[in-house]
Amino acid sequence: MKVGVIGTGNMGENHVRTYLSMHEHCQLVGIYDNDHERCHQMAEKYQVTPFQSMNDLLNSVDAVSIAVPTKFHYGIGLTCIQHKVHMLMEKPITSTVHQAKDLVKKAREAGIKLQVGHIELFNPLIQVLKKEVESQEIIAIDFHRMSPYNQRVRNVDVVKDLMIHDLYILREFLDDKVVEFHALGKVMEDTPKHAVVITKSSRGVTAQLTASFKSKRKARTIQILTEDALIEADILNREIKITRMMKENTSECSVTITELIQVDDTIQPLSVELLDFITCIQSDTEPTVSGEDGMKTLVVTNQISDAISRDKS
Repeated sequence: MKVGVIGTGNMGENHVRTYLSMHEHCQLVGIYDNDHERCHQMAEKYQVTPFQSMNDLLNSVDAVSIAVPTKFHYGIGLTCIQHKVHMLMEKPITSTVHQAKDLVKKAREAGIKLQVGHIELFNPLIQVLKKEVESQEIIAIDFHRMSPYNQRVRNVDVVKDLMIHDLYILREFLDDKVVEFHALGKVMEDTPKHAVVITKSSRGVTAQLTASFKSKRKARTIQILTEDALIEADILNREIKITRMMKENTSECSVTITELIQVDDTIQPLSVELLDFITCIQSDTEPTVSGEDGMKTLVVTNQISDAISRDKS
């Protein structure tokens, strides 16, 4: 399968590097970016072809990864559909829900696969964590996803950049509908830079999500309280701690037992995600993270951002 990458920023470079490592599954034909200097630098670095126009690239490939600022997603997505090119769109799917609905509809009508890049669902740690909680009765979940501030995020909404990952993980774990949420945060440079959300599902599970660009260090943690255990996941260190109370054989006393699971760090989530994308095209199946999934998550992120922005006073 012939593939390309549109957008050569940090995430676009990750896609380029990963596609090149997947030569058994695809051929990276080339890259395009409207920043031609950056595009040529990336082409030289990875010895790939830089295309002078997006149309030229789309005429040469079967599928593309789109890793450009969100405001360009809708227009580029429509162009891909016109060229009959399948697409993996980095999150969030589009700027507005109206755009997402239209893009999903037109892609479906044209028979084009539209996968949304919620990479955390392909993280082996998240998959292990999901299996651990499948048979348990969840009481509450607490997410923390925080990063230090830098100029890259000056105009970036923390809800749509960081919290969106955990909103998607929450949906995956609960397979349940959020019936209410309360959002608070800090607006800086006209966008939410710190956000806290408390939600409740239809089955009574509560969740608290914290996302911030104002932390002094990077943190990615999930704590899950169930009827039988406390499960603590550190995504950055790829480890899960499970604490349970166990009765000793010789007495009625209970002791605390903690199990540590170290998750394999040789499996790269982006490789798994891109292979899933290629496979859904070849087998004509629904992507693991479909356009509809991306649209549902966008609805919630927009509601949270709007609530924080309204309350900025």
